Amino acid sequence: MERLAGKIILLSGAGRALAAMAAGAIASLSQAPFDFPLAAFVAFPLLVWLLDGAVAAPERRGLRRLVPAFLVGWMFGFGYFLAGLWWTGNALLVEADLFAWALPLAIIGLPAVLAFFYAIAAALAKIAWSDDIGRIAALAVAFALAEWLRSILFSGFPWNAIGYAAMPVPLAMQSIAVAGATGINVLAVFVFSLPALLAGREHLKLGAALGIGLVALHLGYGALRLSQAGLTDGAQNIAVRVIQPSILQSQKWDMAERDRIFQAHLDLTTRPAEQDAAAPDVIIWPETSVPFLFGDRPDALAALGAAVGDDQRLLAGIVRAQAAADGGTDYYNSIVVIDGTGEIVDAFDKVRLVPFGEYLPFQEFLSRFGLRQLAQNIGGFSAGTTRRPLDLGGGMTGLPFICYEVIFPGIAPRGGTDARLLINVTNDAWFGDTPGPHQHFRQAQLRAVESGLPLARAANNGISAAVDGYGRVIDGLALDAVGVLDVAIPLAEADTLLPPLRPGLIGWGLLLALGIAAIANNLRSRDRVN
Repeated sequence: MERLAGKIILLSGAGRALAAMAAGAIASLSQAPFDFPLAAFVAFPLLVWLLDGAVAAPERRGLRRLVPAFLVGWMFGFGYFLAGLWWTGNALLVEADLFAWALPLAIIGLPAVLAFFYAIAAALAKIAWSDDIGRIAALAVAFALAEWLRSILFSGFPWNAIGYAAMPVPLAMQSIAVAGATGINVLAVFVFSLPALLAGREHLKLGAALGIGLVALHLGYGALRLSQAGLTDGAQNIAVRVIQPSILQSQKWDMAERDRIFQAHLDLTTRPAEQDAAAPDVIIWPETSVPFLFGDRPDALAALGAAVGDDQRLLAGIVRAQAAADGGTDYYNSIVVIDGTGEIVDAFDKVRLVPFGEYLPFQEFLSRFGLRQLAQNIGGFSAGTTRRPLDLGGGMTGLPFICYEVIFPGIAPRGGTDARLLINVTNDAWFGDTPGPHQHFRQAQLRAVESGLPLARAANNGISAAVDGYGRVIDGLALDAVGVLDVAIPLAEADTLLPPLRPGLIGWGLLLALGIAAIANNLRSRDRVN
């Protein structure tokens, strides 16, 4: 191992860049749908050794001394995001005549931009670098900070955070309810990087003890929590029907297809329930499932009212139009709640819009260069202002998330809402049969564990599912399947074996503790040298 580490440390130029990109690409295999955490145990030691060798020339001073580490971090991030997010380019092929020219921007440009977060992390870690376990702590803290920044800057895009690699199954998901996303990120990078200590003898026993102990604690807590969970006997249930029509994205807004698409949704809505399934209390259609504006088709609401029973509610994803103050029209990506009379009794407008998909950042400037959002047929969407629970009838409420809103950690804080169900509607048909829908679903699962609330998810082409508050799939529909999911979702909140402190506080406490340890170790190393 020392010989391998030595060769990697001595790499320079193109060799170092290629090794860093390869390490990042290997790390992406730890994410869904591959779910191979061992890949991260290979990738992060390689990154540690590459940073060991990322030493600036003696004459460089100040921030210039961090440039080699910055470049290694950028190459690692570029490899990670290129291998993990290449599928975003599929969305541009739906209307290839308009957007195929932008494929390099999606496939290469997005990873290139996101890689700067890991570049900053590597440079920041290098400030507190040492020759032993202290550098592992420094790298973990720096990456956790980078993931936090990635979730908030420029509207945020925390897709495939490193910590998700440590949570491929419900057994390994429970710790996020205690440590939060920040705590999981810092601990995951710390544990993944510990094999780098095999190249030396200092702190090897300490690293082995910490690594084995943290993994055992992580999985042991998950096993203990799940053993006390179960689907609570006697818990109040809500009967939900999830509609998955699998409409091709190329047909979705075709004027000639709209009646057929709407009727396909209605047919699935009125399909008789299986023999052992209860009649649904709530029926959920996917994002933008209604293929026209209600204002243009007043008959549509009457048809929906006829399809919905007197005691039922239907949640449908629609495009909502509203007169703007300037005399124009604002469009919203929305969910409406419709009762048995065909009346809209509640609604929610999407708060977090997808940059370049639903709106164009810096539109006045970028439009001069021919750039526009994918939703160009309506000129882009406007953002809603607040997220609030929707009235599901019978005293039930559900907290709505449209599409990628569900990827943001902490958006459904435990005890922070009166809702008893999370609702996620989405349309991943843009991305076809790629890793994208699997990664999206994984992040939705983790929001259920964070909040302790069950999740009902309707996706146009999948993955649609019902998930309990422990992240376990109660039932689901495979990608590209056409059908309905009739499921009784228990509404008991998953609150077993939780500390009194909020996960965010615990996560930042872990980050602070490791940060102090890294700085102290760095100072001690300098004293030793001097």
